[in-house]
Amino acid sequence: MIRALKENWALFTGMLLLMASNGLLVTLLSVRSSAIGLSETAIGLMQAAYPLGALVGSLYAPRLVERVGHVRAFGALASLCSISAIVHLMTSDFWSWTAMRLLSGLCFPGLYVIAESWLNAKAENRSRALTLSVYFVIQTLGASIGQWMAGFESMSGSLLFGLASILISLSLVPLLVSTSPAPAYSAPDRLSARKFFKISPTAMLGAFFNGILQAAIYVAVPLYGLAVGLGTSDAAGLLVAGTLAGAAAQFPVGWLSDRTDRRLVIALLSLANLALCLALFSGAFDTTLLPAFALVGALSLPVYSLCVAYANDHLAPNQIVPASGTLVLTLNVGVLFGAFAGPAAIGLAGAAGLPLFMAAVSGFTACVALLRQLRSEAPEHSGPVAPVSVQGVQSVGTLHPDAAASDKAD
Repeated sequence: MIRALKENWALFTGMLLLMASNGLLVTLLSVRSSAIGLSETAIGLMQAAYPLGALVGSLYAPRLVERVGHVRAFGALASLCSISAIVHLMTSDFWSWTAMRLLSGLCFPGLYVIAESWLNAKAENRSRALTLSVYFVIQTLGASIGQWMAGFESMSGSLLFGLASILISLSLVPLLVSTSPAPAYSAPDRLSARKFFKISPTAMLGAFFNGILQAAIYVAVPLYGLAVGLGTSDAAGLLVAGTLAGAAAQFPVGWLSDRTDRRLVIALLSLANLALCLALFSGAFDTTLLPAFALVGALSLPVYSLCVAYANDHLAPNQIVPASGTLVLTLNVGVLFGAFAGPAAIGLAGAAGLPLFMAAVSGFTACVALLRQLRSEAPEHSGPVAPVSVQGVQSVGTLHPDAAASDKAD
């Protein structure tokens, strides 16, 4: 681990700052939008502009990197993200904030593509899995720091938007001063959605439903906290607890799924989350919301990693990278729906609407996993589960150990 940190310190530092700024913006916008009087439905529409932009950004960003190189593309995209944060500081209306969320969605995926492709090119095969684990920890730590900062009640919203802009700008520094040369890059091909669905409907549907669930968690949980009477700091704390617990759960859940049918693990996690969310809906955790949402995160966030691993179980090594782009697009469609539907559920039914909505999504996920388990045999595992963070919607799969092996073979 020390070697991975030493060799990739510039990328890891830049990613830590980027994830902190992204986590801060997502949470801060939900909290501040409520404070300036936007309805939950309007907040959902505004936040949904990010995944809408990411749908486009995840398509054009690899081509941009291929044309102008890692450093220039990173500098241009980070500058635009910093501008979007500053505009949030200067305005306080639905339309400008929605436009800036769209701009962020267009640019942030490119930053993740650049960081991950650079890291993938530098990582050696024997240490690739460890490097990926360190990268995941850095992502989660950065996002959690940003979510925690959004709860600073002693700072105004304007100051926090300025802080987000500063963090984005600072993320440029480690890459620009690094003496490590940028690697060559070529945009990967994509596997068609129809072909991917035929190969693994479980992975595709699971990614879609988990995108809905995770977007609802990241966008609407702070609104839920405010709706039940918590202060800004405590409301943001619910999301921090869920994020950290979800990250910690990735490793034991991955270990378990490597030893049994991954679909069974997905179904069990989803059924447990269904029961927990129904208990939240009934008010059973009114005095213990923090551990309850930590458990929601632990049961929800690892599911996407299992979907990625299950898809890889069905793919030839040279299909893994093309398929990852298709899975990201599928995820983004789910995120787009969840970012709107989570806050809208609170607007329609009050605070209790969010856990009821999350229970329904978990129920659909469990049904898909169980039905597919009944209809087909489990494939042989292609390798251990690699933890994947959903927030920010990075280019998942490019750091999978088998992907590198296929590149060498070709």
